[in-house]
Amino acid sequence: MLAKIIIGWIAITAVLVVGYRFVPVPVTATMLLDENGITKDWEPLDNIDRNLVAAVIAAEDSRFCEHSGFDTEAIEQAMKENMEGGRIRGGSTISQQTAKNVFLWQGGGFFRKGLEAWFTFWIELVWGKRRIMEVYLNVAETGIGTYGAEAGAQRYFGKSAARLSPDEASRMAAALPSPKKRSVKNPRGWLARHGNRIERRIGIVKRDGLDACVYD
Repeated sequence: MLAKIIIGWIAITAVLVVGYRFVPVPVTATMLLDENGITKDWEPLDNIDRNLVAAVIAAEDSRFCEHSGFDTEAIEQAMKENMEGGRIRGGSTISQQTAKNVFLWQGGGFFRKGLEAWFTFWIELVWGKRRIMEVYLNVAETGIGTYGAEAGAQRYFGKSAARLSPDEASRMAAALPSPKKRSVKNPRGWLARHGNRIERRIGIVKRDGLDACVYD
């Protein structure tokens, strides 16, 4: 019985991971559980401004092109900072966040983190960095009942995600960890300063090729 369960789980994983390598993700658990409804519009990465790619790398995962799904340095640093007190932060990579958003549910717990690691390994192996970024920018929650770069750009700036300025991209990236609470249009205080830091780093990401794996 156990062997059948394991084989079945691997088969389900293979179907989902290989399938989403080629077709848009239609819906996620987070979307289905969102009491505010769903506004989304899938766009290929070619229709999403490079400024936003650079901004999310700058804000969320500066070693996105270097790691294989798990950034041990970021995890160790997050653990150290959390133990010392102050602002609680995580060490999840864009790959891990994509795996969670597509295949799992929000929230913590060792069981869910274990599943997240399983799916992260497989999407890194099967999808590659460009597809991971494309899916991430299409399923991430960008506002109340709003999912993906295109829907977020239309909501906040009344324009396509293909034409985002560095300032607009940085403000969207700054709000991504908590889009229901963080203002994109009128950020203030720490959030405004955080957005400014991300905007400055966009140029560094491009200059140093930190987004090269997405475009090579």
